[in-house]
Amino acid sequence: MSHRLERRGAAEFLGTAVLVATVVGSGIMGTELSDNLAVTLLINAIATVAALGVLIWAVGPISGAHFNPVVTGVTVVRREMPVREAGVYVIAQVGGALAGVALANLMFDLPAWQASTHVRTGWPIWLGEIVATAGLLLVIGALTRTGRGHLGAMLVPAWIGAAYFFTSSTSFANPAVTIGRAFTDTFSGIAPASVPMFIVFQVVGATIGALLTEFFYPRPGAAEPLDLPDPIHHGSHPSD
Repeated sequence: MSHRLERRGAAEFLGTAVLVATVVGSGIMGTELSDNLAVTLLINAIATVAALGVLIWAVGPISGAHFNPVVTGVTVVRREMPVREAGVYVIAQVGGALAGVALANLMFDLPAWQASTHVRTGWPIWLGEIVATAGLLLVIGALTRTGRGHLGAMLVPAWIGAAYFFTSSTSFANPAVTIGRAFTDTFSGIAPASVPMFIVFQVVGATIGALLTEFFYPRPGAAEPLDLPDPIHHGSHPSD
């Protein structure tokens, strides 16, 4: 059991690290290739969507490819994961995010960690984080409750890619990624002072997404049961 948990924690660390390295590195590359912010955002989004799909496919069978503390937190609330295991996941995710941002910065000859000066604050941006995170948790919930977790490598990145462009926050939707991005003073960075409120509203969004899942896809045996396959546990909780 300990060995399996170590392997799953390592998978979460690696997956989150590569995801954050992709987000940060593609943002830096975008600014080097173009002075047009729309082009930079497009480069950033395409790279993130592509890497996320590959990571979910590769790591999903090992750890479920959460890469996201709010996704892990929802599994705990639903009693689908023990608190001890969830703690290992969250530590691995945050550690992976810090390693990933250092890797991206170093690849572009920048200090491994540097505080971002990119302030992101205000109700419109926080509302964007609620929408992005709620949608993410609803997509994941729909996949798990309908037994279609194998589609996660396509549908989760599709949501994140869309939310890059229709939400005011450009869809962070992930506390670990948010913490990591506070340590790069580049296109994808977020000022450390902006991080706490982002995380607060990500938790709010995750709560809404989880509640919407229970409403639209109640567990078999609950009120108004649906004739659905049993929820998949591991390999079916992918995230950004």
